[in-house]
Amino acid sequence: MIESLQNDRIKRLTRMITDNRFRKKSGLFVVEGKQENDRAMRFGFEPEEFYIAEGIYEDDLPTGQVYPVSEKVYEKLAYRGKTEGIIGLYREQENSLQAFTPSANSSIIIVESLEKPGNLGAILRSCEAFGIDALLIADPKLDIYNPNVIRSSVGCLFGMNVFQTDNEEIYRFLIEHRYKIYTTLMDATAKNLHTQDLSGRAALAFGTEHSGLSSFWNGKGKNTLIPMSGSIDSLNLSNAVAITCYEILRQKLEKMA
Repeated sequence: MIESLQNDRIKRLTRMITDNRFRKKSGLFVVEGKQENDRAMRFGFEPEEFYIAEGIYEDDLPTGQVYPVSEKVYEKLAYRGKTEGIIGLYREQENSLQAFTPSANSSIIIVESLEKPGNLGAILRSCEAFGIDALLIADPKLDIYNPNVIRSSVGCLFGMNVFQTDNEEIYRFLIEHRYKIYTTLMDATAKNLHTQDLSGRAALAFGTEHSGLSSFWNGKGKNTLIPMSGSIDSLNLSNAVAITCYEILRQKLEKMA
């Protein structure tokens, strides 16, 4: 039983939780919570070790190297305090967009230059919930294995096809695989989302909340918008993606009916 925060393993784990640069250098990432760890293992991520608060964690112990820790130590490590009682360390996976084979009715969400882990986590939840085939992050500015991403996505990161690359590679991929491309540029050419055909292979590109979609996408797709009746002219990015993902699923179900 590890009972001291000065234990070398606990100091290393603490640094991985608080120091993104140190964690990335290690090639590992931190997963807190039962559901999140269950999803990581279910979708084939390789566990390195687990830290279990035996007075809190009530399930069977996971397979692998397990270190029991006191409730006091666990409470200091865990973002959610004395809940669930499990923290795991896993190996990062490298994913290549070129190795991805889309299905016939594949739907893709593209987000440019994401900076907020919470936004990415919420987007991952919507993509997973509404059956989006892949999430492409263009010119990324955050680490997808950031603990805040994993926590806010409730582990949805692990079951999704997520690729980080640049706009040029994404566009080449979409053209090669004959996707219908929809952009979200703020101009007079935009048509209402529900009037667009989002069935079959469709990709929708979103920009940042601050400056919108970059000029790279000018003329590269049909411009679309979410109709709104209020006085505000934009939504939080994760909300806009959620509405779009729902509309994609709605159209697919309507076609199947």
